[in-house]
Amino acid sequence: MADKQLVTTVGVMEIGRRYYACRSCKATYRPWDVWAGVGVRQLTEHARKMVTLVGTAFSFETAAERLRDLCQIQLSNDTVRRVCDEEGEQARKWLSESSEPIQSLAGAKGHHEFYSDGTCVNTVDGWREMRLSVLARREAGSPVKPGDWDQRTLPDPTAKLAVCAIAHCRRVGASWQRLSERAGLKDCENLSVIADGAKWIWDQARQRLSKKAEWCVDVYHVSQHLHECAKRLLGEGAAAQAWAKARLEHLLEHAGVSLIERLQRERATWTQAMHQQAIDRLLNYLRENRDSLWYPQRLAQGLPIGSGLIEGGCKNVIAARLKINSARWRIKRAERMGALRCLEYSGQTTAYWRKRAA
Repeated sequence: MADKQLVTTVGVMEIGRRYYACRSCKATYRPWDVWAGVGVRQLTEHARKMVTLVGTAFSFETAAERLRDLCQIQLSNDTVRRVCDEEGEQARKWLSESSEPIQSLAGAKGHHEFYSDGTCVNTVDGWREMRLSVLARREAGSPVKPGDWDQRTLPDPTAKLAVCAIAHCRRVGASWQRLSERAGLKDCENLSVIADGAKWIWDQARQRLSKKAEWCVDVYHVSQHLHECAKRLLGEGAAAQAWAKARLEHLLEHAGVSLIERLQRERATWTQAMHQQAIDRLLNYLRENRDSLWYPQRLAQGLPIGSGLIEGGCKNVIAARLKINSARWRIKRAERMGALRCLEYSGQTTAYWRKRAA
């Protein structure tokens, strides 16, 4: 028997090729398709790659339109979704098991950095947090004085590896441990863990990552807490802004322990209970993170003190695709699309498709 229709990157082509069917079990086999890497969707390898790349960048409806306009590939929205779903599962496994992403990190220059944060995604089970984690390497920037911290430009990362999941923090933490072991960072001293003050991140990082790692709370989140306290003390206006700015400068100049001591002394000068409660709330936050506030030392070493990399990743990697057009996802499909986005963000798209073609 013969089958002819095949979807290629230049449209549908009629290519005669034999296939065989078993009369008893009804299974079919196409030798040429197996040799050429053509799957059940009747797409060539390059057509499948193009469908996946376009479906990862746009909604499935828009992707189908772009494919028709650009290369005369006539596919339904549902077929584009199915192809992306299939490749997303393969990409998820490849990122967690393949040695190539790890080798890219190992061959890169710079200090190791680990980030994690989340953004909510609309699923059939309600809004769920997609947790994005990134292991990166970056060469140190030029040392700066504390007063110039927000004027410096750090070098871009030399390598990144991103993974994501909608899962309990323990499952996410377990994936960090596996990633750390694969990358040979179990006892690494050359590792910075940078995140906001979310308790689950720090708890899992302490359990799963190197005990010798250096912790750093994102300075912008600390600044937010300082400004919130200032508003409770002084209300809106220039006085509150000046209060928060002065204490942020103290933190950047003298580190967390010194600021905690300063605030403890200042607490006695506020007599109203509401003001003391505001100071106490800020002190509790700083005490919980006192081992992660060594900003003067990190600035002197040219190391990052902000988590902009993961903040931007949540916005541009996850939200930019999974939140478009009021999308509503099944959890597994959201994770698979997230894996395709992580693949691109990690700079591993070419390596992945090369492996798929092998």
